[in-house]
Amino acid sequence: MDSVEFSRYLTMLTLSVHVIFATLGVGVPIMITIAHWLGLKRNDEHYILLAKRWTRGYVITVAVGVVTGTAIALQLALLWPRFMEFAGQLVALPLFMETFAFFFEAIFLGIYLYTWDRFKNPWRHFYLLIPVVLGSGMSAFFITTVNAFMNTPQGFTLVDGVLTNIQPLVAMFNPATPTKVAHVLTSAYMTTAFVLASIAAYHLLKGNRHEYHRKALALTMKVALIFSIATALVGDLSGKFLAEYQPEKLAAAEWHFETEGEAPLVLYGVLTETNEVKYAIRIPYALSILVHSNPFGEVTGLNDIPEEYHPPLVIHYFFDIMVTIGIWLTVFSLFYWIALWRGWSVIKTKLFRILLVASGPLAMIAIEAGWWFTEVGRQPWIMRGFMSTAEGATDSPYVWAMFIAFAFLYMILLIGTVVVLTRMFKRNPVEKELEKLSDEQRSVAK
Repeated sequence: MDSVEFSRYLTMLTLSVHVIFATLGVGVPIMITIAHWLGLKRNDEHYILLAKRWTRGYVITVAVGVVTGTAIALQLALLWPRFMEFAGQLVALPLFMETFAFFFEAIFLGIYLYTWDRFKNPWRHFYLLIPVVLGSGMSAFFITTVNAFMNTPQGFTLVDGVLTNIQPLVAMFNPATPTKVAHVLTSAYMTTAFVLASIAAYHLLKGNRHEYHRKALALTMKVALIFSIATALVGDLSGKFLAEYQPEKLAAAEWHFETEGEAPLVLYGVLTETNEVKYAIRIPYALSILVHSNPFGEVTGLNDIPEEYHPPLVIHYFFDIMVTIGIWLTVFSLFYWIALWRGWSVIKTKLFRILLVASGPLAMIAIEAGWWFTEVGRQPWIMRGFMSTAEGATDSPYVWAMFIAFAFLYMILLIGTVVVLTRMFKRNPVEKELEKLSDEQRSVAK
């Protein structure tokens, strides 16, 4: 492979690793906040302990996320120097603000972590979580605006190949920003809820029937259902956005070649060398409804778009994975809550708890597939309509060495994270921590 291909694959590898920690970095603070609020409101030590344990695990993921986030910043300069030279003045503001938001979050997270039982009024300690949630949300917002800008560039005038009349705020608030930011936030909250639910279900599956794990599962599955529905609604808006601003990406995702009304939604299937779709499930009118809210709306096909601007058709599979898992998790979480409300014993069976354990990894796979769909689907552009990926990449012959080095680094980080988190919670079981928490509360009361 040449340096452009290695740069693409290294960036994909880095984003694939970082998105794990970035998703948890955005989603866990709101889960901690909900648990802590319930603990104080109901005077329930189980929810208080949930907040406490989740915070300790969250600190580990934040630390690793800093490393992978730094790698992304480094690779922007090393792998895509021409893009940064061309558009650096436009993306510098949100990149700086993302760093500021992270430090804002980290400062209050540190204060929150080390001031347990230091306040006479426990609500004052709880209020420290507000800037943590805001900081994580702002961090996601600012970094997502950079990606949105790359999809719908604006805020400048191009004169003889040079950007002039540069307006960073206009660049940040581009047409892609609303749907992309909303989708990143809701999907992060949804995925985090399923990951935490998966952990609680694992303990129940292993025979630990402590009330702590039951409450953790009920809480996380409720939040998961809410944000699953929210993610689906935002996904509908994203489809309408693509139809207007990136019709080639939507057409490639749906293997939609002919411009037509009454367009069906194509799921699964196999594409032949002659672009014939076989073995697919076609839902009549669904693509026209998704795009226009009208079953007879006309949808642009790939045959009406110059071939050099066609995204790789493999994004159809990424789209299918994302949508299939998203629908399954929404239906699954809805069934869980109906069964819990109706008192159905099926949710206590081994098979159902195995499905609960699987929900966390599935949600993370959906997040990964969504980002692959987003980034690969923008090809051949790094900055749509202005600079191709090949034009923005480095021509250094040593990118392969960087790929090997970073792959080794990510392997160490992933393995290390799992080992540290596992040992941390194994050495501090719930029963032991509840006993300690009760002693602390009695001490404070005296």
